[in-house]
Amino acid sequence: MTPDATGCIIGEDGLARPAWAAADPLLRDYYDSEWGLPVRDEQGLYERISLEAFQAGLSWATILRKRPAFRAAFADFHPETVAAFTDDDVERLLQDTGIVRNRLKIRAAITNARATLELRDDGGLVDFVWAHRPDSTPEPTALDQIPTSSPESTALSKALRKRGFVFVGPTTMYALMEAIGMVDTHLLGSHRRGTSGVWER
Repeated sequence: MTPDATGCIIGEDGLARPAWAAADPLLRDYYDSEWGLPVRDEQGLYERISLEAFQAGLSWATILRKRPAFRAAFADFHPETVAAFTDDDVERLLQDTGIVRNRLKIRAAITNARATLELRDDGGLVDFVWAHRPDSTPEPTALDQIPTSSPESTALSKALRKRGFVFVGPTTMYALMEAIGMVDTHLLGSHRRGTSGVWER
C-alpha cells in the first residue's frame, strides 16, 4: 500500500486513511469511529488523559489492545473510584499483566483522578481543557506536516500541572487535543476530515 497524492491510502472499502490507520484492523476501526471526535464528558476525558500518559514511549496500538484491561483495572476510569485508590491498589495493579505495569504511570492516573475531582470546584475538567481550543486547526496533506505540539498544548500542559496533574507534557496534550477533536489533524484527503463537527471541512 502506498499513499496517493493526498497522502492517504485508499482501502478496499474505497475510503482514504493515513498509513497508520490503513492496515491494522484495530487502528482502522479506532480511526473511523472514535479518533478526532469530541469528548465532552468528565469520565471520558479523564480516561483519554490517563491512556495518553500510559502511551508515552509506547505505540498507540499497544494501548488500544490493552484498553479493555485498563478499563477493568481502573474501574472504567471513574474519577471518584480511582481517586480513592491506595498503595495496596498500586501494588495490585503492578501485578496486572493486562495493563502497562509502570509504577509512575499508575500513580499518575491516581494523582490525576484526584486533580480531576478538585477541578469540579472551578468549572470542571471538560471546560478547563476545552478552553484551550485554538482559533484554527492544521490542514495537513502529509503526515510530516502534522505538529507534535502547539502553543495551546503547551499552555494546557502548564495549566494542568498547576492544578496538580502529572504526565501531561505539551506533546502528550497535543495528542489528546487530536484525539478529542480540539484540533483536526486528519489529512485533507481523508474520509474523516471535518467529521468532528468542531471544525469545517
